[in-house]
Amino acid sequence: MDKVALRRQIREKKRAMTGEEILRRSQMLAEKFLATEVYRNAKSLYGYLPYNQEVNTLPILEQAQRDGKRVAVPKVYGDTMRFLWLDDLSKVEKGYAGIPEPIADEPEADDTTALVLMPGMAFNAEGHRIGYGGGYYDKFLAAERDHPTLALCYDFQMLEYLETEEFDIPVDLVLWA
Repeated sequence: MDKVALRRQIREKKRAMTGEEILRRSQMLAEKFLATEVYRNAKSLYGYLPYNQEVNTLPILEQAQRDGKRVAVPKVYGDTMRFLWLDDLSKVEKGYAGIPEPIADEPEADDTTALVLMPGMAFNAEGHRIGYGGGYYDKFLAAERDHPTLALCYDFQMLEYLETEEFDIPVDLVLWA
C-alpha cells in the first residue's frame, strides 16, 4: 500500500475511536512511557501537543515538568521545525496545519541529547515510521543525531512492514496500546 493510502486508512481508524478510548489508551501509553529508562534518564523532553485523535501527550508533558525536566514542543517556520521551551503548556495557539504550537518564538530549546517524542501515522517493530508527510522530524533529526527517540501509537498503527526511503530516520523505541 502506498503512503497516501496508508495515511488515509490510519486516519479513518483514528476518527472511529471514541474520546473514552483515546483517553484510556493514552493513559496506558503514558504509564508505559514514564516507566522507560530512556525517560528516567532524560534531562529534557522534546514532546508535541496532541492534535485530532493522536495519543494525548499533555499528561506526559505535565509529568515531565513535575519531574524537573525541561519541556519543549515544535513550531514550524516555513519548511523547518524548531523546538521551543514551553514552561506554560497553555501558551499555545493553532499553527501549521492547525496543530497547537507555542505562541512565542523563543526561547529555542538547546539540549542536543533531549528525548524526542515522535508523532507518526504508522510504525513497525524496527522503529521505521511514516509521518504526516512534511518530513519535519526527519530533517530535524538529520541535523541533530544524538537525540534518543520514542514514539507512542495505537495498536492499529503498528504494521509488520513499512516501505521506507533513504532519508527516513527510524525511532529508537515504539510503545503501543
